[in-house]
Amino acid sequence: MTQPLELGLDTFGDVTTGADGKLLPHAQVIRNLVEEAMLADKLGVDFIGVGEHHRADFAVSAPEVVLAAIAGCTRRIRLGSAVTVLSSDDPIRVFQRFSTLDAASNGRAEVILGRGSFTESFPLFGFELSQYEQLFEEKLDLFAALLTGEAVTWKGTIRPPLTNQRVFPAIEKGTLKTWIGVGGSPESVVRAAQYNLPLMLAIIGGDPKRFKPYVDLYHRAYAQLEKPVQPIGLHSPGYVADTDEQARAELWPDYKKMRDRIGAERGWPPMAEKEFESEAEHGSLYVGSPETVARKIATTATALGIQRFDMKYSAGPLPHDKLMRSIELYGSKVIPRVRELMAGAKATAMATP
Repeated sequence: MTQPLELGLDTFGDVTTGADGKLLPHAQVIRNLVEEAMLADKLGVDFIGVGEHHRADFAVSAPEVVLAAIAGCTRRIRLGSAVTVLSSDDPIRVFQRFSTLDAASNGRAEVILGRGSFTESFPLFGFELSQYEQLFEEKLDLFAALLTGEAVTWKGTIRPPLTNQRVFPAIEKGTLKTWIGVGGSPESVVRAAQYNLPLMLAIIGGDPKRFKPYVDLYHRAYAQLEKPVQPIGLHSPGYVADTDEQARAELWPDYKKMRDRIGAERGWPPMAEKEFESEAEHGSLYVGSPETVARKIATTATALGIQRFDMKYSAGPLPHDKLMRSIELYGSKVIPRVRELMAGAKATAMATP
């Protein structure tokens, strides 16, 4: 039986504005994030992902701590990172923090490992950007060894070797669900398959169907390995309001602020409203009424054959109250409508000779 599509939410803990229009302290943003996750749990959202950053415009530098706080006031929602920057962290400590989260949450922890799209963590923790590839490859290799739950013997170039070393706490049931986050590298897609790990595609712009070759490559890699393919997920930005017009009008100013701030660091031109509208119509921005967003998610999920869709619901300084309303609509209207659309498409496909 085909696994039903899981529907989750992601946030980077973007620093938002308060009622006075001024940016909130990081501490308040984190408290608001916990409240947002509590609402998502209440509404039946499958997953909440919290990103790791080390810069002023994002409040969360230690996702596991925030997720532990969320674990204490939720009961069913799965808890994970989005992403954990493994290259500039210690794989053993990452595993220990998430295995502890898994214990505290009664088996709800997940981790999405990636290299991240920002580089602030490298100088902060004393790593050289010139070792960008080597750090991730070797640390992922060690992390994969930890996932077996057995004593680890491992040797690399980035740290002293391990000999028959056990790591605690152990995962109570099964293994720690671990995804590989990929932004557009075929090598990363193949690497995920080689380690037999689920694939999380970060699609933040352009037609999502352009990632179909990566999905096909992942399946081909598994066929060559003669193993059952692991799940594929997708992370994209979005925002839900009562109508399409309201959603776009509310999101556009703050989305532009976020996009232009990051773009200025990377040499991108300022975002024009025409580009924003194009992303909403044809690209990877899931903005609109519940019906519009649900139809777009269902279309993408069907085209790519994914098993998880996570909407990045925060957008720069977009205020907490608007994020809460977006989450409310996502959980109460978008999710059931997506499942209805997917079920209808499946029934139609099965009835077609």
